[in-house]
Amino acid sequence: MALRVWMENHLQKVSDELDRVMNFWLKYSHDELYGGFFSCIGKNGQLYDTLKFGWLQGRQVWMYSRLYNELDRYRNSKILNAAIRGAEFMMANLKDKNSKKCYFSVTRNGRPVKIQRTIFTECFYALGLLELGRATKDEKYLVEGLAMIDQIIDWVKTENAFPGLPKLSGSSSVNVMNVPMMLLSLVDEIETVMEKLEDKYAQIREWCIKQILQHVQRNGTVILEKVSSEGKELPGFDGRMFCPGHAIEAGWFLLNEALKMGDNELKKTAIKHFIKGSYNRGWDEKNGGLFYFLDVDGFSPVQLEWSLKLWWPHTEAIIAFLMAFQSTGKQYFATFFDKLFSYTLKEFSDPEMGEWYGYLTRENHLNQDFKAGPYKGCFHVPRALMMCEIMLKQMLDKNN
Repeated sequence: MALRVWMENHLQKVSDELDRVMNFWLKYSHDELYGGFFSCIGKNGQLYDTLKFGWLQGRQVWMYSRLYNELDRYRNSKILNAAIRGAEFMMANLKDKNSKKCYFSVTRNGRPVKIQRTIFTECFYALGLLELGRATKDEKYLVEGLAMIDQIIDWVKTENAFPGLPKLSGSSSVNVMNVPMMLLSLVDEIETVMEKLEDKYAQIREWCIKQILQHVQRNGTVILEKVSSEGKELPGFDGRMFCPGHAIEAGWFLLNEALKMGDNELKKTAIKHFIKGSYNRGWDEKNGGLFYFLDVDGFSPVQLEWSLKLWWPHTEAIIAFLMAFQSTGKQYFATFFDKLFSYTLKEFSDPEMGEWYGYLTRENHLNQDFKAGPYKGCFHVPRALMMCEIMLKQMLDKNN
């Protein structure tokens, strides 16, 4: 009975917070003139720039479409039509027709401003289109999304994910965890949207899992952000870099895959090393919150923002600990979910205007008060709240 009350109370809190967050985006982010979504929104909803960022366009199309597909109260024409307008803006303006790369930023009416030598704008472009294809059953979104995924895989396989970037003699081939993580999320999306293609991308899923597991170093005591292409520790500060949020996010990605495949060993590794171990190493015992970066040998991190508390590592930890609790039933994980959820609502959430602030000092003072910027959009916060709502409903159903 006590467990049921716990789940019911958290379900209500999570659902209410999700609605407050989404009301902010529905009210302030839509560009009714040109389509797509505004990316630079201040504390109270005011625009401080009209630049649009490719990552955030794709993420918001995905977020609206996933909400439409998964939660009954969001299955409405306003959400779906906004996702469609966002996708049409992306398809018309984000992709360079020659290189097939997507622009990192464009003007309000879609003229290119900046392009990055990474695969991430393209990944979110594909994610958004696939989930919208699932919502609309329109083949054009599915075809375009899958074509982009195949292009991304080709870039990664041929080590040409950064067109125009010369290979320098002093550089070495590096396995950076965000690349296999991102590809694994694409495979998960494909399996969700088009189950018949699961076998086609099975080898990519296996490759991603193997690449992520290479980041478990020093007998499982640390998760390093970068390792060599052979899975060995790199020299210097780059090789000692630990990003708690990324490690924990990778943990729930792996746990999700382990649960789908029935792989108990992968489940144990995901929980023990990536989720629990990274939380214990990355939590600020003095002030609370997860550090952004740490040096695993205790040197001062070279990243000047290392001690900031950012919104997204905490949303990933919320997902991870609730998923760990759901999959194991161990009270330990419920306790830490409580701790994290209470901390994030207290320190990041704006109950008056909606959404969360993104950047706090080490002492949890507000560092920047905008709600959306070049890297913060309608994604991490509502994704975490939506996933937690779904998990809590599943646990309540099972408890019945």
